[in-house]
Amino acid sequence: MTESAIETHDLTRKFDEITAVDSVNLTVRKGELFGLLGPNGAGKTTLIGMVSTMLRPTSGSANVWGHDIIADSTKVRQSIGVVFQSSTLDDKLTGRENLDLHGRLYGMSKDLRNQKIQEVLELVELADRADEIVKKYSGGMMRRLEIARGLMHRPNVLFLDEPTLGLDPQTRNHIWEYIKRLNQEDRITMVLTTHYMEEADTLCERIGIIDRGSIVALGTPTELKLKLGGDIITLTTATEENAIKVIEYCKNLKVVKDISRSGLIIRITAVEGERAIPEILNATTAGKMNIDSVSLRKPTLDDVFLYHTGRAIRESSLDGIDRIRYKIQTHRR
Repeated sequence: MTESAIETHDLTRKFDEITAVDSVNLTVRKGELFGLLGPNGAGKTTLIGMVSTMLRPTSGSANVWGHDIIADSTKVRQSIGVVFQSSTLDDKLTGRENLDLHGRLYGMSKDLRNQKIQEVLELVELADRADEIVKKYSGGMMRRLEIARGLMHRPNVLFLDEPTLGLDPQTRNHIWEYIKRLNQEDRITMVLTTHYMEEADTLCERIGIIDRGSIVALGTPTELKLKLGGDIITLTTATEENAIKVIEYCKNLKVVKDISRSGLIIRITAVEGERAIPEILNATTAGKMNIDSVSLRKPTLDDVFLYHTGRAIRESSLDGIDRIRYKIQTHRR
């Protein structure tokens, strides 16, 4: 029996002239909590859609729990649970009725449905609200109910597509606790897509960064940060002209591994940042350039993402082809 929960081979999906997912080769191990990072339009939701059998690949192949996503799609669906980015609950039914309907669709017997309904409601702490109409639930309660629904039929793999999107920080933390508990105690394989870097850093054993349909980085959060190979120094200048001059003066310094600019802010990756700062400041002083502020810190996943994609992990960063990609993936699934 393979130790892989998910395997993809050159998995590709095109929407007309847009390649949303481009020849992705990826393996997720059994029992792993795997994270996919990327801005809207990067391809992560489309990738999840294919391996969960909701979208047919244009080319390539994938197996989930040993089943081919095309030839054995029914077995794949029996092996997985999905928590969608947008709510798919029936808000005119009670929480219990939503779960019961899901169990019926999966062919579960009445006794088994009742048993699992009680189990999952207690797991997400909704047993005392089970008979209320979902319309009266808060956003966090709805998310918890959707997680409970995804667990009703005992899936081997649970896909969580932006499970905490739009929730307040306190509710997000509660959802994280449920996810960690399910993964650690029940060893359910989980694939989490998210915009929140701290969410990925806290929860995920490994992370894949997806950008413009391709996996551009893969590893544990620690590995990805260490691969940057240095500390992050941030300089702020008074004018863009001054910032451009700073880059020209600093880019060839031996202590500088990478340098980039966003407006008046210059971001430098340097080995031994504490020792690099005096050399950088000496170079800018010699060039008669004023530095308004200097900061030093260890790399974060935000820095990893910026390094590999050249942009922040926000929908607001989308422009041109990315906006087209996002609209197509969102409205033409």
